[in-house]
Amino acid sequence: MIADIRFWEQKASEGHYAIPHFNVWNAEMLMGVIDAAEELRAPIIISFGTGFTGNTSFEDYCYMMESMAKKATVPVILHWDHGRNWTILKNAVDHCMNSVMRDASALPFEENIAEIKRCVDYFHAYNIPVEAELGHVGNETVYEEALAEYAYTDPSQAKEFVERTGCDSLAVAVGNVHGVYSAEPKIRFDIIEEVHKEVSVPLVLHGASGIGDEDIKKAIKCGIAKINIHTELCQAAMEAINEHKDEPFLAVERAVREAVKERAMYKIKLFGDDGRADE
Repeated sequence: MIADIRFWEQKASEGHYAIPHFNVWNAEMLMGVIDAAEELRAPIIISFGTGFTGNTSFEDYCYMMESMAKKATVPVILHWDHGRNWTILKNAVDHCMNSVMRDASALPFEENIAEIKRCVDYFHAYNIPVEAELGHVGNETVYEEALAEYAYTDPSQAKEFVERTGCDSLAVAVGNVHGVYSAEPKIRFDIIEEVHKEVSVPLVLHGASGIGDEDIKKAIKCGIAKINIHTELCQAAMEAINEHKDEPFLAVERAVREAVKERAMYKIKLFGDDGRADE
């Protein structure tokens, strides 16, 4: 069943667990995470973004995402991740997505506010929630280099940002990065706690693949209600491909689907999301 991200993020925030956000861009990944959600009775978010358009035609794939979400017996949200501009987000909503993120975090504070408010004003009229980012997680790079110029979320700006934009959730930059970590992540839990105290909207952790289990649990305790996973699904898929590389392609595809399912199940349990669909 297609669900409302606002309801589940708020429920997760109040219940001290996190909703998993899985980036998916092919059939095996999509089916794998849906399989995991069904088996564990877990609400989930399935997401697409511009970075995957070189592999998959979103305007066609979106209908498979929507169909599987509708058929699922657990709540499933359809989300566009890291929207680079208003046009991209409008296209996403026109093609089945019922939640969007406008990432204007690379812009100066006032420009970030103006752009998010513009999107909120437009998309709220269509009952589409908008996620924003304060601070800047940035693109994939060497972790030590990323930290040297890292734009951490400023807790003193968080309340003003949320109130002026009207965003529905807030992604924070707390030492997390996208892609593979080249060194052990150094998460600023103090920033998560301070931002959580300042704002009324749920908090989001991007770049969570590779962050240790205990740090994930601590981040949830500090206020994180939505956690994004992509790289670990890809890693699980590659492990399955390497293990089954001498088998027929059909068998390899089935192995990939199962590997993605198993990794998604692990994350669902880690986030405390298992069984929540039936509460």
